[in-house]
Amino acid sequence: MFSGIVAAVGRITHLTPREAGFRLHVDAGSLGIDEVALGDSIAHSGVCLTVVGKEGNCFMVDVSPETLSCTVGLEAPGPVNLEKALRLSDVIGGHLVSGHVDGVGEVLRFDPVGDNRLLEIRAPKAIAKYIARKGSVAVDGTSLTTNEVNGTDFTINLIPHTLENTTLGGLKPGSRVNLEIDLIARYCERLLSADKEV
Repeated sequence: MFSGIVAAVGRITHLTPREAGFRLHVDAGSLGIDEVALGDSIAHSGVCLTVVGKEGNCFMVDVSPETLSCTVGLEAPGPVNLEKALRLSDVIGGHLVSGHVDGVGEVLRFDPVGDNRLLEIRAPKAIAKYIARKGSVAVDGTSLTTNEVNGTDFTINLIPHTLENTTLGGLKPGSRVNLEIDLIARYCERLLSADKEV
């Protein structure tokens, strides 16, 4: 479980092909991995992956074909938002994020508004109904609050701190992003539909 508060921007330095999928070699940047153990979970731009190796300030994770088929940003070297899994004593500065991507969205606008940016994303139709005005959504693993929602499209205001400390500052129209809906919305629907299925 994560909070969507990105701790560092790391970098996938290279990928080693495996029989199925890839092993990613990740430079942890300023994440601090001295206490990270093999088997620990780290979110990579919103995707929860298991640490399988460490070397200096780098660590390795394996990515399955299934994960590659439903996420973006893990298929080539490049920057990634990193967050270690929460401890029960940690402050949840964002919202509860599972690290299980629900769909891939497309950036429609990335417009300057003073020193902020107005980000507009089109969500896949299957998950758009879970995105609410002034609700929480994780975009590439970053906990954000929506401004407006119009059908499958929603807007978010990005402040300078977020732009400088995550990969989101590099977005542009046409960019694809990992989206995870709010856990509460997911379970509310399940509870409301459970009686109909029994």
